[in-house]
Amino acid sequence: MKVRIRLLCLLALALSCGPRGNKAAQAPATRSFPMAEVPTMLTEPAERAVWLAQHFWDRFTDPQKLYPCDSLTVNGVPLEPLEGQVGLFSSLVQQIPLPEGEKAMVNAFHRLEAFQKAQPEGNVFTQTSALISRYFFDPNSPVRSEDLYLPFVTLLSASALVPENLKPGYAWDARTCRMNRTGTPAADFTFVDTAGRQRSLYGIQAEWTLLIFGNPDCNACRELMEAMRESADISALLAQGRLKVADVYIDEDIALWKERMKEYPAEWINGYDPSFTIRQDRLYAVRAVPSLYLLDAGKMVVLKDAPAERVLELLSSL
Repeated sequence: MKVRIRLLCLLALALSCGPRGNKAAQAPATRSFPMAEVPTMLTEPAERAVWLAQHFWDRFTDPQKLYPCDSLTVNGVPLEPLEGQVGLFSSLVQQIPLPEGEKAMVNAFHRLEAFQKAQPEGNVFTQTSALISRYFFDPNSPVRSEDLYLPFVTLLSASALVPENLKPGYAWDARTCRMNRTGTPAADFTFVDTAGRQRSLYGIQAEWTLLIFGNPDCNACRELMEAMRESADISALLAQGRLKVADVYIDEDIALWKERMKEYPAEWINGYDPSFTIRQDRLYAVRAVPSLYLLDAGKMVVLKDAPAERVLELLSSL
């Protein structure tokens, strides 16, 4: 809810451009999104993808080419097609190495900010930043990535273009994104399993550990459970002992959890947090359930709060 409120606030700040001089007045009312053109000298698909991700917003944010904007148009591009381009950008940056993706996010921010400073009456920064925040950070986004959103939201939290009352919220989101980052050790914690035994995350020995923060009343959790049951690849990983699944309930209705425990797969390690340490101490940022973390044998984070489809695809590939 907090994320959605801030997004709405940003969108509300997007004002019509007003007079922009002769060039803007003569420009067409709308245009297609101006895609960056990859240099022909780059021939390898991987390097072309990196270049395109890092220059994705260059032509759209060219201050020498101004177009009208209003609540439904952003520098000449209608809002709906622009949202499609944000979706394309989010898919692109997740296909390249993380350091290159982080650089692409930083480049995107600086391009948007520089254009807004050059054309302060426009809405490019507010509208596009709001869309990027929704795609990369909304807990219901199928392409969310806190790792990639971190450099962007860190810059948002300090930008002179962001209202002061929104900055603390963005700073909090940045803190959330820094927790249990991909490539870092997952935070350890203890929980109680179905037999009443105290267990720890690091006490789980397996080549892969899928950590699930779920809820018995969560439809998406049940869908995930069913998809994993139907996957022959994942069933094989569990049978071979290469994969362990730890589903940990972190809410307060322990009686409900115990009542519904028979619905959970017996081969999973099912438990609950009796002291609510995970939520209260902010060991993990569980913004929606199910929240999925894939860990390797050393409990390093391989996927952080990733969409179920991405987790299932990676597990099946193993």
